[in-house]
Amino acid sequence: MGIDLGTANTLVCVRGEGIVLREPSVVTIISGTGEVVTIGAAAKTMIGRTPGRYEAIRPLREGVITDYTIAEAILRHYIRLVHGRNRLLQPRLILAHPSGISKVEKQALVSSALRAGARRVFLVEEPRAAAIGAGLPVEEARGSMIVDIGGGTTEIAIISMADIVTTRSIRIAGDRIDRAISEHVRDTYNLKIGEVESERVKMAVGGCLPPEKSRTFLVKGLDAFTNLPRAAEISGEEVVEAMREPVMEIVKTIRATLEQCPPEIAADLLDTGMTLCGGGALLKGLDELIRTETGLSVRIAKNPMDCVAVGTGMFLENLDRFGGMLESSDQAA
Repeated sequence: MGIDLGTANTLVCVRGEGIVLREPSVVTIISGTGEVVTIGAAAKTMIGRTPGRYEAIRPLREGVITDYTIAEAILRHYIRLVHGRNRLLQPRLILAHPSGISKVEKQALVSSALRAGARRVFLVEEPRAAAIGAGLPVEEARGSMIVDIGGGTTEIAIISMADIVTTRSIRIAGDRIDRAISEHVRDTYNLKIGEVESERVKMAVGGCLPPEKSRTFLVKGLDAFTNLPRAAEISGEEVVEAMREPVMEIVKTIRATLEQCPPEIAADLLDTGMTLCGGGALLKGLDELIRTETGLSVRIAKNPMDCVAVGTGMFLENLDRFGGMLESSDQAA
């Protein structure tokens, strides 16, 4: 199995079958005991809506696991879903992880996967898996660039001859953009909104460039003064401005990554450009903004949210060919 255990969503890929599961990385637990009630889509509907006895949580924040017990429960749940209730069947797992995590965080991730029922665990950096899943010619002696904008992190890598030439990972991505929107609504309209509503606003009227046609969106939440339900109308122009700071931090990091690559690779990138993937790749106007700021051609990968998971599947299918690009549980231990 290949697993993209993301901040926002978890995707599971099975050898010979492709992506078989796609669920939000959310778990509902009983407060105080930590007992898992439900996982995935059903749990996401409970965010901000649970009574006092229950709590809907996301065990990953900014690409890093904050609760390894819950992460272990997620992995065990998906292993059983894919392989049935046969406890004797212990699959090999390929887990994608942000390139910026520490050795200790890698060890904790491997330990969680082994306790969840994996026979052996292989780790791969998310941008490496994303590049392969996006179909970039990573094995050629030619520079390729991938930008993976997920829920918790933005992973940027320049790859040549199956190795990473330079890479950067920042904890600014979809979640940070959602938070910028909720902060704007609170400061401007004295209206408190949750993460689900912030995401709705972003998807409906958000973007990285001023909209050609003015649009508005009715945002709903809790009045900061009266603590009563209230709605307010927000314009697309406001949302673009609210998103500007985190979006420009991503662009700034892309530029900084380009500044670190060798001249020959830079020359390659003038021809090959860069590829965007992850949910953030779907932000309106982001490709155009990056093209303007870097001077490189920019393309959005086909099915951008699937690239990391598809990449883990390609590793599964070609362990002999790509095995040298993976870190095994023996090495991470």
